[in-house]
Amino acid sequence: MSRDLGLRRLHALRGPRGPRRTALIAASVTALSVTASGCVVVHGEREVLPAATRAEAAEALKEFTAAYNEADKAYDSSLDADHVTGALADIDGARLEAGKVNHPDGNPRHVPLELTDAKFTIPAKAGWPRWFLADAAANKGGDIRWLLVFTRDALDDPWEVAFLTLVPPEDMPEFKTDKDGWAEAVPANSTGLAVAPGELSQKYATYLKDGGDGFADGPHTSGWRDTRRKQSVRPGLATQYIDEPLVNGDYAPLALRTADGGALVFFTTRHFEKQTAAAGATVPTPNKDVLALTTGEIRQSLTMEFVSNEVALDPADGPVEVLGRIQGLTSAKGE
Repeated sequence: MSRDLGLRRLHALRGPRGPRRTALIAASVTALSVTASGCVVVHGEREVLPAATRAEAAEALKEFTAAYNEADKAYDSSLDADHVTGALADIDGARLEAGKVNHPDGNPRHVPLELTDAKFTIPAKAGWPRWFLADAAANKGGDIRWLLVFTRDALDDPWEVAFLTLVPPEDMPEFKTDKDGWAEAVPANSTGLAVAPGELSQKYATYLKDGGDGFADGPHTSGWRDTRRKQSVRPGLATQYIDEPLVNGDYAPLALRTADGGALVFFTTRHFEKQTAAAGATVPTPNKDVLALTTGEIRQSLTMEFVSNEVALDPADGPVEVLGRIQGLTSAKGE
């Protein structure tokens, strides 16, 4: 189940905005160039380099938090549009849109987000996108760690958060690092894992539909399937579910090598939930945030579209463990 982050409920939001940037750099340029002063500059298109310095990572987290707070206070997604992308842009952008509809003057319950005790796991890699993980405590959500994955596709791009998930501190793995403390990024097609990171979104969508033994039991796997089963048939109301992978552009999975040889993988999925009332019955009236994102008239059915981002431990062998999931309603249609 999705958690209440103090972002209000993150499953009352809006439809995917699509990748903010749909293409990486078209071609590599020379890795080394000489400036007018004669100094050599490493561009990083081919060189294996840390995605950011620790100071740069800390500044990116600070800038994100400030922009997020401005957007949350005003219910205005334009105020943090340069700091979010992918799944988080869809989820939080929809939350802000719904909030603006219901509270045109801004968020009456705004409490500034504070992120403290930040730890940065920064992989050294060649090519784009560059990315890193920020792991922080927050004044919202209780005793839990906020995991924010920052990414960018070029040196002059701003750092944007593509994934936001919440994980209990005891579930955080130890990462593999080199002698300088830089982490290892795991390619999407990497072998030697239970599931290649690039296949995890599809595997998860298939599991939610059909079950199986590829995922460890937990609230985001067997627990979610049990909840759906109970809700699928209620007196006068039937609910259908469709699950789809999201793997391209800013939704592409990102993975870090763990010390035990596995990987911590961030990935995205899309989900549809259709409620259909029996003859003579009606669909339950949704809350005002859902209504703010609903087109059409709700007569006999309501179809809701969600975007979800997950974080999972993908071991060298054995079932995948989904540690956290944030899901947001992105659009709805009444018929």
